[in-house]
Amino acid sequence: MARGFYNTPRAPPPSAPPIHPSTPEINATTIISLLSVFSLLALAFFASTRLLPATATAKTRALFIWHAFDALTHLLIEGSFLYSCFFVSYALPTSFSAAARHHPHIRLLTPPDVYWLGKEDRLFGAGYGTWWGSRLWMEYAKADRRWAGTDLTVVSLELLTVGVGGPLAVWVCVLLAREERKGVLRRWFWMTVLAVGELYGGFMTFAPEWLTGSPNLDTSNWMYLWLYLTFFNMLWVVIPLWILWESYSAMSSAMSQAEMVDLVNYLKKDD
Repeated sequence: MARGFYNTPRAPPPSAPPIHPSTPEINATTIISLLSVFSLLALAFFASTRLLPATATAKTRALFIWHAFDALTHLLIEGSFLYSCFFVSYALPTSFSAAARHHPHIRLLTPPDVYWLGKEDRLFGAGYGTWWGSRLWMEYAKADRRWAGTDLTVVSLELLTVGVGGPLAVWVCVLLAREERKGVLRRWFWMTVLAVGELYGGFMTFAPEWLTGSPNLDTSNWMYLWLYLTFFNMLWVVIPLWILWESYSAMSSAMSQAEMVDLVNYLKKDD
């Protein structure tokens, strides 16, 4: 993926950096991007100390921190990705044509004769911007180049993630912050909905890559493979699975209690 040619939008793009560098590219952008992610986790923890009641259990606190971090990640970081997809663009050189789709310095992420937003003369995405959101996503695009442009599957999933997943995570935090004994299952219901959505979104993000030999993923070095692709993405697999297990346990316990109450009431009628 070419980076930097948006600075001269009317000139042919210069030579692109290696697509599969042999060593991680660690620079100021790398450090700032990682710090920005961990700062959201710190902010989620701080919110838990301010918004949760003093009687909140360790499990409730962990669930709150995760959903607050989830909401911040979806709304701020992934929201910046969508902004780049719709409002950051690069005007193609006048000499560019459909026949140049395999140009070594320009990668189109849409099928032949399909153009993002119907614009044939422009490319959209983080790879063509200079603001902080574009720089952050270009850092992650070192591991998965789809995030530098407008891959149709990725953008479609992010529309749901930002528009539905983010607000739903906020709602879960509101429910967790309420000190009430009744309606506890309502929390678990919405946490289950969100967890299933996270797992489905993760699968649909990477399944197209697995089925085609992962042409857009860079697994050539440890940082891109284990930190960017594995660690950050597995968070949205392991924790939703844990939430589903806890949800199943809570709902099963509630159903057993309800069945016991029904049995006692039935026996009382016989007396």
